Amino acid sequence: MPTEEALNMARTKGLDLIEVSPTAVPPVCRIGDYGRLKYEQSKKDKEARKKQRNWELREVKLRPKIDVHDYEVKAKMAERLLLDGGKVKVTIMFRGREITYTAFGKRLLDRIAKDLENSAVVERDAKLEGKNMFLIMAPRATPLGPPRFVHLKTDTAHHEADTVTHAEDEHEPESGDAVEKTEGDDAVATIGGASA
Repeated sequence: MPTEEALNMARTKGLDLIEVSPTAVPPVCRIGDYGRLKYEQSKKDKEARKKQRNWELREVKLRPKIDVHDYEVKAKMAERLLLDGGKVKVTIMFRGREITYTAFGKRLLDRIAKDLENSAVVERDAKLEGKNMFLIMAPRATPLGPPRFVHLKTDTAHHEADTVTHAEDEHEPESGDAVEKTEGDDAVATIGGASA
């Protein structure tokens, strides 16, 4: 239909003539509300941006002579970041003459990769750059099993709550007395009214 006729038809209905495909011969148009079309398009774009995954690279720093508890805290932090959907860069920082013992750093990075294999995949293997050695891990699309470290704090808090409950069930000892109570696997030593 001629353009003028289509425009007149759109005006009589109180709508707009919207060009759908300008490259087609002849161009494809439709009659509709242009404001509503723009609104729906912006809604679709917003939804698409929401579904798009933005990878954020977060860093967890370790030292080659890290203690077991400190290692677990750092591993738990890395696992939490991975479960949130971000990539994690695990960095070992060498100071002074520690750089001669890069094998310790490599073993530590291999250990964290092994510990977090349920929720992460190694994207870039351990690499030494200057005085730092790093490894980049990305979250798995489908985890192989339950997280290894994230639940540690809740378990220990539960155990401490049980210990406190057992201690409160007994009568309060006089100050200066030392009392030891054993029930199953829980043992509480009370010295001078304070539990140890």
